[in-house]
Amino acid sequence: MDDLLRVTGLSKSFAGLANDRPIEILRDVSMRLSAGQSLAIMGRSGAGKSTLLHVLAGFESPDRGEIRWEGQALVSMNETQIDRLRNRRFGFVYQFHHLIEECSAIDNVSLPLRIASVPRQSARERAKAILTRLGLGDRLHHRPSVLSGGERQRVAVARALVHQPACVLADEPTGNLDEQSARQVFALFRELAAESGTALLLVTHDPELAKGCDRLVVLENGLLSES
Repeated sequence: MDDLLRVTGLSKSFAGLANDRPIEILRDVSMRLSAGQSLAIMGRSGAGKSTLLHVLAGFESPDRGEIRWEGQALVSMNETQIDRLRNRRFGFVYQFHHLIEECSAIDNVSLPLRIASVPRQSARERAKAILTRLGLGDRLHHRPSVLSGGERQRVAVARALVHQPACVLADEPTGNLDEQSARQVFALFRELAAESGTALLLVTHDPELAKGCDRLVVLENGLLSES
């Protein structure tokens, strides 16, 4: 199976305090991910898991190493191409929902489709369908301010999945959800993988969610190891 993502020799450091040596967050990280595959990334807080996702998505540049998405090196892309890659091929989910407060749930979820020039009615129909699958069919026209924390997070998950991305990059996506909602969200990730080959890169502290992924790696002292 061809690699959706191939990472080779990735390293990333940040400046320390004055006169201190740089702090190495990622050290010679290599990894591969295929279409439809799920990979859980675990590690203690501050280990660099979120930094790894940011570098893979092109939000930060590595010091060394190569990142290839669908065979194309990230370093060879300009900012416009990277933005297009994120908008069309990635879905992002964070522990905080980052919803637009002035927009209803259905408008928040349809936004990525509208950016991709999908007609408004079609975008709203797709948004309604995925919100309903996440148990939010009766919250379509509610703004974030009147939704519970768990409902807001499920709207954010729906927004990440609505355009059927090649890969979802999820940073503690169920951290603010109760156990039932967390399992519901993870089940939808798995369904999408089966239906459309969507891959999942999941940063989590939840060992039960991690066990449900195809593979599990641990990031410790900048090094990534298969568990």
